[in-house]
Amino acid sequence: MIRLISLLLVLSVPALAETPEGDAERGRLKFGSCRTCHYPEQAVGHNNGPSLWNIFNKRVGSQPGFDYYSDALKQADFVWTPELMNVWLADPQNFLPGNMMMSKGIADAQDRADVIEYLKTFSEAP
Repeated sequence: MIRLISLLLVLSVPALAETPEGDAERGRLKFGSCRTCHYPEQAVGHNNGPSLWNIFNKRVGSQPGFDYYSDALKQADFVWTPELMNVWLADPQNFLPGNMMMSKGIADAQDRADVIEYLKTFSEAP
């Protein structure tokens, strides 16, 4: 699995190099559809999906109190970074087949950058 993640990172470097600068306010608006399953605020907790509070620099599939991770996420061995989140949000099923993310992803690079910038405002160390 580590090799797969490394390969994905290598293949995504050109795309990441062109990632636009994100805007947290635009990201807040774009995140509205993500709220169907996720909350970023600390006090709110989990929804149908895990809380995204302080998601960066945490091991995937490890949010305390959320017990419904797919086997794919339970077995994955990486930590969330803004760069990996960008690749994940572009196409979650391609990034990690077998996960239960309902969204098909966010195709627009600017929208992804904005959502990531918004999530950074809920993280201690993005």
